[in-house]
Amino acid sequence: MKGVFEKNMKQGLRKLIGTKEFYKKLLVVAVPIMIQNGISNFVSMLDNIMVGRIGTDQMSGVAIANQLLFVFYMCIFGSLAGAGIFGAQFYGKKDYEGVRHTFCAKLLIGLAVLLLSLAIFWFGGSFLISQYLHEGSEVGNLEATFAYAKSYLNIMLIGLVPFVIAQVYASTLRECGKTIAPMVASIIAVFLNLGLNFILIFGMFGCPRLMADGAAIATCISRVAECLILVIWTHATPKRHEFIEGAYRHFKIPVTLAKQIIWKGMPLLLNELLWSSGMATINQCYAYRGLAIVGAVNITSTLSNVFNIVFIAMGSSVAIIVGQLLGAGKIEEAKDTDTKLIAFSVVSSAIVAGIMACFAGVFPKSYQTEPIVRELATKFILINALIMPANAFTNASYFTIRSGGKTGITFVFDSGFTWIVLIPIALMLSRLTNLPIVWLYLTVQSCDIIKCIIGYIMVKKGNWVQNIVTE
Repeated sequence: MKGVFEKNMKQGLRKLIGTKEFYKKLLVVAVPIMIQNGISNFVSMLDNIMVGRIGTDQMSGVAIANQLLFVFYMCIFGSLAGAGIFGAQFYGKKDYEGVRHTFCAKLLIGLAVLLLSLAIFWFGGSFLISQYLHEGSEVGNLEATFAYAKSYLNIMLIGLVPFVIAQVYASTLRECGKTIAPMVASIIAVFLNLGLNFILIFGMFGCPRLMADGAAIATCISRVAECLILVIWTHATPKRHEFIEGAYRHFKIPVTLAKQIIWKGMPLLLNELLWSSGMATINQCYAYRGLAIVGAVNITSTLSNVFNIVFIAMGSSVAIIVGQLLGAGKIEEAKDTDTKLIAFSVVSSAIVAGIMACFAGVFPKSYQTEPIVRELATKFILINALIMPANAFTNASYFTIRSGGKTGITFVFDSGFTWIVLIPIALMLSRLTNLPIVWLYLTVQSCDIIKCIIGYIMVKKGNWVQNIVTE
């Protein structure tokens, strides 16, 4: 009996643990993404601390504006993802003309989303900001917070144009397995942003002390730099980036492919729009309890973003590696690889979560804010650390389903769950009960465990396994 158990255990571990070659291939894709996201989020954390050192009102104003911009960023990622599914599979098939067509499609889609978003932020920014400002605590000045948020948002709109162009180039390069150039461009940009933030926020070296506005100006300049680096690098080395040759000279998208991209991509765009706006709505539910909560959630998300890079990079790796295998027709290998990728994502995230928990009592002290804000942030950080392995599993499951083009299912799995389950719970608990904010936060965050069960069933069924670029 013991021998049978050990045999089954070994067989189970073989399904979850890969070979050295497997992990080498994984790290080649994942590590540059982790480094890029890690440095970017680390510098963003330092930026956030700098703003947090000048007061709660400015910190809260920037946090509210960034919450709105987060919806835009996710819409861009979602709008490009539909074409990206085809791009990864075309590259796995070594169809470089197909990759070129998806690149052109991304440019058109990205610019369309950009124009619509600029109009919404310009004409509706004040209304959107006001939804986060509620009396509920003795911390903060609502009028001052509104003014800081509005000014910061208006400046940030300038940087959205280079951001979109950079994402089109960077995402296409990653789909082709070229992760170094986007990483280098991002590293240069974030360090430029860090230096400019220090100078413009605090008025160093004879420059005016611009505070929150300085942070926005620094971000816009760094995004222009990142965009220029990616565009120049890609066009200067066309033999290494086959998709760019003739991309603008023969700018076209086959009608059949365009229809497929729209059919597969629209659910992803709607998903990211609804999911990100859902997250903004949930944070608005927390903000209903007062500005102290806005500050605490901002501190929490700042630290969480740094530690979340592991499972986020793993999700991107799943989309790239599994997508290329499916495009090459290696169906069984794709399924086996996906199981190992998900297992690695969960285990690595559990380790990272333990490290994050150690910073819970220390990190909030970096901010020049009220004790109640720091205390709440500490508790929120511990909750996020506890839930991180579940987040890792759901994220990897999402990208697994998406890699095979099952975008309709991902729509239900991601944004459907957010609006049908999470938001009603958050609205009810924040408006209709006196449940303490920490317990409210824990309840909403813990709902991801339900999502884990749904994700496991979807991945296990294997309906996502398909090659969508076969002639």
